[in-house]
Amino acid sequence: MDQGNLFDTRPQHPGKILKRILDEKGWTQDDLALVIGKSRQSVSEFVSCKTGITLDMAVVLAVAVGNSAQEWLKWDHLYRLSISEKDTSEVEIKARLYGLAPVRDMVKRGWIRQTDSATELQAELEAFFGPESLADGLSFPVATKRTVKLPKLNSAEIAWCFRARQMAGSLLCGDFSSNRLEKSSGTLRRLASHPKEARRLSKVLADLGVRLVIVEPLPDVRIDGATFWDDRGPVIALSMRHDRIDGFWFTVMHECSHVRNGDPLSVDTGMVDAVKGIIVPLADDEAEARANREAADSLIPSEEMDSFIRRVGPLYATDRIIQFANRLKIHPGIIVGQLQFRKELGYMNLRDCLVRIRDHVISTTLTDGWGQIVAPAALGVKI
Repeated sequence: MDQGNLFDTRPQHPGKILKRILDEKGWTQDDLALVIGKSRQSVSEFVSCKTGITLDMAVVLAVAVGNSAQEWLKWDHLYRLSISEKDTSEVEIKARLYGLAPVRDMVKRGWIRQTDSATELQAELEAFFGPESLADGLSFPVATKRTVKLPKLNSAEIAWCFRARQMAGSLLCGDFSSNRLEKSSGTLRRLASHPKEARRLSKVLADLGVRLVIVEPLPDVRIDGATFWDDRGPVIALSMRHDRIDGFWFTVMHECSHVRNGDPLSVDTGMVDAVKGIIVPLADDEAEARANREAADSLIPSEEMDSFIRRVGPLYATDRIIQFANRLKIHPGIIVGQLQFRKELGYMNLRDCLVRIRDHVISTTLTDGWGQIVAPAALGVKI
């Protein structure tokens, strides 16, 4: 018997299908109960769609009406699936948004609000990234009034960059001049003489027209520093993911090079390692290579470091490094870091010189992280 002609193609409870088959055969429910050896109640509940089909029922029905148990189980499965299906648009939206942004980590940091609604979540992310940027797969505005795609970063790193831009929008600073920044390189370098002097960095940069923000990295963020521009001038964002004086000042000077040279968007990852210190990345372009050279030379001129290595190496006693640091008016940890980078010192040598600096910096700099929370209202974010 071709059962496909007895019902339409929409998924139906197999009890309805059975009722049609019984009508076709001229059987009553009592007749079927006697044929298959089941109680009339069980047959009645199944035909009236109050119960589903069991494997045993599928087997005896197949024998009684001349089809297969697989068909009865398939009809039951399709029906159950059809009634369990619901509007999946919320799931689809959430899946897309969770693919674009590290939603859970952003909620933990207070960057967006917790919500179970897909519509509300989209509104939160649009407020954070901007509706156009979110729709465009996350692009980053720069001062030239155009948008540029971020470098190949993961979703956590992209969110970190946007948070830095959001924070920078709340800061005031002087007018920027690349000539003034160039002339002030000595002032910046003198701040590297003592860890506590780093507390002055944000003010010195602000006076030069450069805004500085610190954003604690989310999990999976490998960014050490970023430079970008908005309508009000340049911004330097630091993650301080590794708290050591040599890596900090190398990153600062690296980003200052980008600012001086007007590089519109630079996101620098993996320049500093917790153990190895400075690890200059492979430069993909001249801007990065130039920033690496200028950062190292601005702290310790290469000819000075070369001369020291020739005179003192390979035995670098702490007192000789301190004498050299005093002459250059720079912290000994920066010398140790460059010696490690040049492989003149092992990574575990003279680590007492590699002092921590993060607490000094974040005490005077607009910071998101390490217990410091910036209220959304303070950043001009709608709440």
